[in-house]
Amino acid sequence: MKKLFLTAVAAFFMLNVRAQTDANMGIIPAPVSVVKASGHLTITNNAVISALPTDMKIAQTLKEFLLSKGITTKIVSAKMPLSANQKVIVLKSSSGQQVNNEGYKISIKGNRVELEGKDAGLFYAMQSFMQLFPSKKVNGEYSIQHVEINDYPRFAYRGLHLDVGRHFFPLSFIKKYIDVMAQYKLNNFHWHLTEDQGWRLEIKKYPKLTEIGSSRNGTIIGNYPGSGGTDNEVYKGYYTQAEAKEIVAYAAARYINVIPEIELPGHGSAAIAAYPELSCFPERDTPIGEKTPWSGPRTGKQVQQTWGVFDDIFVPSENTFKFLENVLDEVIAIFPSKYIHIGGDEAPKKYWKESAFCQQLIKEKGLKDEHGLQSYFIQRIEKYLNDKGRSIIGWDEILEGGLAPNATVMSWRGEKGGIEAAQQNHDVLMTPGSNGLYFDHKQSLSEDEPLTISRTGKGYSDFIKVYNYNPVPDILTEDQKKYVKGVQANLWTEYIETPSKVEYMIFPRVYALSEIAWTPLAKKDLKNFSDERLPLHLARLDQTDTNYWVPTAVGQPAQTVNGENHVITLAAPVSGAKVYYTLDGYRPSENAAEYTQPLNINVPQGTKKVLKTIVITPSGKRSVVMETVLNNGAADVKVK
Repeated sequence: MKKLFLTAVAAFFMLNVRAQTDANMGIIPAPVSVVKASGHLTITNNAVISALPTDMKIAQTLKEFLLSKGITTKIVSAKMPLSANQKVIVLKSSSGQQVNNEGYKISIKGNRVELEGKDAGLFYAMQSFMQLFPSKKVNGEYSIQHVEINDYPRFAYRGLHLDVGRHFFPLSFIKKYIDVMAQYKLNNFHWHLTEDQGWRLEIKKYPKLTEIGSSRNGTIIGNYPGSGGTDNEVYKGYYTQAEAKEIVAYAAARYINVIPEIELPGHGSAAIAAYPELSCFPERDTPIGEKTPWSGPRTGKQVQQTWGVFDDIFVPSENTFKFLENVLDEVIAIFPSKYIHIGGDEAPKKYWKESAFCQQLIKEKGLKDEHGLQSYFIQRIEKYLNDKGRSIIGWDEILEGGLAPNATVMSWRGEKGGIEAAQQNHDVLMTPGSNGLYFDHKQSLSEDEPLTISRTGKGYSDFIKVYNYNPVPDILTEDQKKYVKGVQANLWTEYIETPSKVEYMIFPRVYALSEIAWTPLAKKDLKNFSDERLPLHLARLDQTDTNYWVPTAVGQPAQTVNGENHVITLAAPVSGAKVYYTLDGYRPSENAAEYTQPLNINVPQGTKKVLKTIVITPSGKRSVVMETVLNNGAADVKVK
């Protein structure tokens, strides 16, 4: 993250108070166990960091963190004897932590801070320590309450996805995205690298994939299907293999696995534009929008300029399989991940039905129909990757026609696919858009929300909806529940053109994701999360150059409330922020009344009043305007 900017002293004080009094010490995701004790430890310039040679990177990160707080420390060998009075942060590597070495312990007592864990566990102990560290000095010193923390993850797989096919993002931002994941203990970066609208990874055997497939001649304007036109501006970009390896190494240093996604058999327009022989009908033009009337020119196979699903998918020929095998050979040489995501979603069967070759292949292989042909396609790719020591993940459409023997299913169309896969004893990763895990959906019903894929109330998803989701469906038996290996949120970028908007869409929902992925179900506490810890983390974020969605005022009733007398108690969702409100129908701003105490609002019989609020943070960021209709028998009330 970027260097922190200065903010008001009062805001710093609130951050410090919240972190020390919060039951979870201000940590997101909430630890399994936090036991506070009497007494405090002060960290001063004479402190040392004790570490083994294998832990020097973590020691150096801690040293730099403390230096940012104005504290100069020294790194010493773990073998160096220290006096009883020496203030020390001890990094202890251990082999007994839980859940694949991701568990950790923190002990703060006397003059010692002990961070204990192995590999990722010790790294996560450092992250939690940095989160609980005070933001303000007390009597000139940083004071930390004595505490014992024991922590480990609920799920082994904790994922965040980024689509770079629709819109491309620079390497520097990919690293920033990974930094966010590391801070909040997410450990799988799902990198969606190929799409109808762009192929984003260099494949040396097939240079046209990036020479042609990484560039489109325009992009749809506004919501799909648009007006039938695009901006007619060339949009392009791809990652070299060296850059992809750089990202893999950067992520690995933060204990994050990078899972590449190479879409097949659908979403292949960019590849088909580069190599038309991959299509059932190489000679056919590809309309810019097959699902939409198009009045523009037809120019043969092309990288798609609009969003949606396209009929021109890979032909299941030996040439196609050889192409994909060669591509995957280069992919697995770049990415050491056990998992390779092969897509498998939204593959229309229109061309396969029209293709004499495909129909003959269905007969030769004894397949039932085109769904069976897709299953055959996926299983061939799975066998190839299995033989290379890798496993596939596919979207839940890979269930159709028969599931590949060793496939992991990523359930996105609700929970149905995940439930079905778990009942068939297949591993499952839950990522249902209907449960809030599509971060490209808007975060409120306000008209202030930017352009997103969800134009109406459908697809609305705020951090509360994410937080309330339990990735393990109750309908599964205890044995079947074991197949739910984790949870992931997805960010599709049809309407997300810039890094700033990516940040706006993931914050603060990524905080809620980290907690449902890590924290035991019994330890989840929405009130503690939203009222105590979230304001703390957003206040820290507010001091950086990172964009985010500012939550609306805490405690404001949603939509319409009936009655004559109303007492409304509000709170700022970001420490140091202010809430402004109006009751006169005008849009609130910093020139409106500032909320300082509970509002007592009387609504005469037969009338209504509209409470409108806005939150403005210390950096000047603003929430959307939130409206509550207070109705006492008025006939013309409309709920937005």
